[in-house]
Amino acid sequence: MGKLMIDGGVPLSGEISVHGAKNSSLPLLAATLISAGRSVLHNCPQLSDVDTACRILEHLGCSVQREGDTVTVDSSEMSCSEIPESLMSEMRSSIVFLGAIAARLGTARVCFPGGCELGPRPIDLHLSALQQLGLEIQDDHGYLDCTVHGRLKGAKISLSFPSVGATENILLAACTAEGETVINNAASEPEIVDLANFLNSCGADIRGAGEQSILIRGVDELHSAEHWVIPDRIVAATYLSCAAATGGELFVRNCCPEHLDSVFPVLEEMGCKLIVGRDSIYIRAKSRLNPVKMVRTMPYPGFPTDAQPPIFTLAAIANGTSVFVENIFENRFKHVSELLKMGANIKVEGKVAVIQGVPVLSGANVRAYDLRAGAAMVVAGLAAHGRTTISDIQHIDRGYERIDRDLQQIGARISR
Repeated sequence: MGKLMIDGGVPLSGEISVHGAKNSSLPLLAATLISAGRSVLHNCPQLSDVDTACRILEHLGCSVQREGDTVTVDSSEMSCSEIPESLMSEMRSSIVFLGAIAARLGTARVCFPGGCELGPRPIDLHLSALQQLGLEIQDDHGYLDCTVHGRLKGAKISLSFPSVGATENILLAACTAEGETVINNAASEPEIVDLANFLNSCGADIRGAGEQSILIRGVDELHSAEHWVIPDRIVAATYLSCAAATGGELFVRNCCPEHLDSVFPVLEEMGCKLIVGRDSIYIRAKSRLNPVKMVRTMPYPGFPTDAQPPIFTLAAIANGTSVFVENIFENRFKHVSELLKMGANIKVEGKVAVIQGVPVLSGANVRAYDLRAGAAMVVAGLAAHGRTTISDIQHIDRGYERIDRDLQQIGARISR
C-alpha cells in the first residue's frame, strides 16, 4: 500500500485540468445496464471506484472496454442479477446498481454497501422508494433479495431528505416503469442532471432534473447512447484549495464553474482573487489567508460536504478564527485529528468545528481516513513546513486520478 510524501511550502503555479466526475460516472455506468446495448462514456476518470463499478458490470455479464478516458459497455448479454459482497463492500455507491438491475431483469440480490465510514448513511430511502415502485425486498441475513412481478409501477415519491443516491436509484428504476413517477424533494446536484441527460439520450422521458420535483414518464425500453461525463466539481475545489494553501496562482481548466457557485464566496472571503470563465477558474491567493466567518454544508446548491475538508484546511492557516458546521455527514471531521498532529488549533463539538488559524503547519506522518480527509491532508502537506507523509492513500485514489502527477505539473514537491 503506497504513501504520498510532500515537501511543502512551495507556491503552486501554472495550469491544471479537471477529470470527469466520479459521482457522475458511477450512476452512469449503472445506467448502461438498462439500455441492453453498447453505450460509450467519454471523460470517464481512471479511479479505483470506477474500476469497481466496471468489475460489477463484468460480473453481471456485460462487456467493458476502456481506452484512455473512454469506457464502452455492452450490456446486451447481461444475465446475472447478483452482486457479490466482495464487490458491494468496496464502495458505498454500489447500491445505485440495485434500481438498474431490477429495472432490467426484474430481480436483484445485493448486500449492504461499503465505502468511506462517514457515519450513518442508511439506504432506507433507497429501499422505501423502490418498494413504492413495486419492488419486493426481503432481508436475507445481510443480503437483499429483490423481485418485481411484471413491470415496476410509477408512483409519487416524497423523499424525507434530498438524497443523491436515492434520487439516482429512482431515476434508474422508474425510467422504464409503467406510468408516471414524481419525485418530490429530489436531490438537485449536477450529477443528477448528468444522469438524467444520459437516460434521456437513451430514450427516457425525464423532466425537471436539477429541480426539487422530477417527473419521469416510463417508456417500454431504452437504447444505447454516447455521453460525455461532466467535470468533477470536487476535484476542482480541491485544486483551488491547493493553490490557496500555498499562496499560489493557478488556472483550473476543463471545469464547470457554475457547479461551484457556493464555494467561490468562501474563497473570496479568505482573500483569494478569482476570475471565472466559461470552463475555467483563475485563482491568486494571498500569502496569509483571512478567516471565514461561517461555512455550513448543505445539499446542492449549498456548500458541498465533499469540499468541506480541503477548504476547512485553509482555515487552519488563516489569520483568525473560522467556524464550520457539517450538516450532511456525522463523521466528516476525520481530518481534524491529523491536522492537530501538524500543529493546527481546532475544537470540535458535535457538528461544529472552531478553527483558530496558526501561522504555519508542520510536516508530520498522517493518515487519509477517507477520500475527502485524504484530500485535506494533501492540501495541508502542500502548505506545511517540512515533509508530510500520507498513508492509506487508497482512499484518495478512489476520487482523484493520480493527484501526485497533476500536482507535480504545477510545482508541487510530491511523490508516491
